[in-house]
Amino acid sequence: MRYFDYEKVAREANIPPEALSELCGQIRQEFPTDDMMYELHLLRVCMAIKDGALTLQDALKVEPETAAPLNP
Repeated sequence: MRYFDYEKVAREANIPPEALSELCGQIRQEFPTDDMMYELHLLRVCMAIKDGALTLQDALKVEPETAAPLNP
């Protein structure tokens, strides 16, 4: 079942298919079993890129996991 047409928005935002595939992989890691949240987040990223609020390069950056603070 498809929830959101993020692919249409990706085309409108001129996101290349390879970049969309990479975004899909990154977001799927965050939502491995929740298809609705996965597609919603893809849609929101594509919309932000289309609107100029986010660059494709920034969207593709993988955030390093933050380590727990050390207790002195």
